[in-house]
Amino acid sequence: MRNLILGATLAMSVGLAQAAVKEVPVLYKDGTTTLKGFVVYDDATRARRPGVLVVPEWWGATRHVHGEASRLAGLGYTAFIVDMYGNGKTADNPKDAGTLSGAVMKDPAVMQSRFNAAKDTLAKHPTVDRTRIAAVGFCFGGGVALNMARTGSDLKGVAAFHSDLNPNVPAATPGKVKAKLLVMNGAEDPFIKPEEIGAFKQEMQMAKVDYRYIDYPKAVHAFTNPDATAAGKKFKLPLKYDAAADKASKAEATKFLADVLKK
Repeated sequence: MRNLILGATLAMSVGLAQAAVKEVPVLYKDGTTTLKGFVVYDDATRARRPGVLVVPEWWGATRHVHGEASRLAGLGYTAFIVDMYGNGKTADNPKDAGTLSGAVMKDPAVMQSRFNAAKDTLAKHPTVDRTRIAAVGFCFGGGVALNMARTGSDLKGVAAFHSDLNPNVPAATPGKVKAKLLVMNGAEDPFIKPEEIGAFKQEMQMAKVDYRYIDYPKAVHAFTNPDATAAGKKFKLPLKYDAAADKASKAEATKFLADVLKK
């Protein structure tokens, strides 16, 4: 009987620990623009921990992005889902998504101020060690995060998944990029041209950036998003979830974040 009670107690403890990951909506500002993000963390501990900005795909804060933030919180970080569009806007079709993401990328000042507003908000959260902040970005979000690294942001690291590589800010120069970079793309992604990969690698090498670029065989765009295959079929786009590439890239990112955010 004692063993049964002990087992039940342990099971309840595990359940409580798993339920400790908490997602809280956050309103913050970029000038006069209201932004709607989400802070996600394990409230079972009050210890300060590293923060990770999660920059969404061009769709905005989807179920996939919320899941990634929760996963990061489970790894011991405080995650913050960034609102790059304002008022928590999302898109459910490529036309609207392209309009929203294009407006940000065409105006680097807006891109930087929206990102920095999220970074400042995350840094002020009581669970966060403000000296240890990194960014994770997907597709459009990966491009944003890489551009912020190019500007000299004091991020410790950037992990970019199926990411745009072209700079929307001045290209990296020696000594400017402080963050370590991990870029993980699909080898068969038609949105990322070989010449763009070559230019990115040359830019990073000339600027002496600490970076790593990984191609996943047979993977195409949005390979980490379980909803990508259905979206690809619906909109006739080369989007497809790839379980193997998803697992491998998440493992790489987990090791990368543990390294760049360690004390």
